[in-house]
Amino acid sequence: MEGRDARRRTFAAGGARASRAAAYELTDETPVYVISVAAQLSGLHPQTLRQYDRLGLVSPDRTPGRGRRYSARDIELLREVQRLSQDEGINLAGIKRIIELEEQVAALQARVAELSAAVEGAAAAMQQREAQVHASYRRDLVRYEDVRQSSALVVWRPKPRE
Repeated sequence: MEGRDARRRTFAAGGARASRAAAYELTDETPVYVISVAAQLSGLHPQTLRQYDRLGLVSPDRTPGRGRRYSARDIELLREVQRLSQDEGINLAGIKRIIELEEQVAALQARVAELSAAVEGAAAAMQQREAQVHASYRRDLVRYEDVRQSSALVVWRPKPRE
């Protein structure tokens, strides 16, 4: 949700027209559809989209004039809300909770990937340091081996008395 809020702030501050190169980069998160187009693409009535926005199910970005702008991801989410509501019979409060949990799972998966990369980096650094330590050993030293458990046979013979 943090990335979405940052994107929303950038768009509201005029970030969408900040550079010509960035203006032509369209992603699934780029808010481009007005409410009437989003309603047609999702198969829902515009009033339904407004209601979903009020309930916090699907919150589109806003223009500086407060108009709603939907992204392709928002359209997919609208379709999923409709599917869960109509086909699965889940109420809107349940759908909101499902969406929140899915976002939480996605955030946790991203964090796990980040931590896994950090662990792999630390393991590589540790192996490199271990190799440096082994390379610093003096080569004139002989390894000591404990020979207490020898299978050699020793015969003792007392000295003759003179």
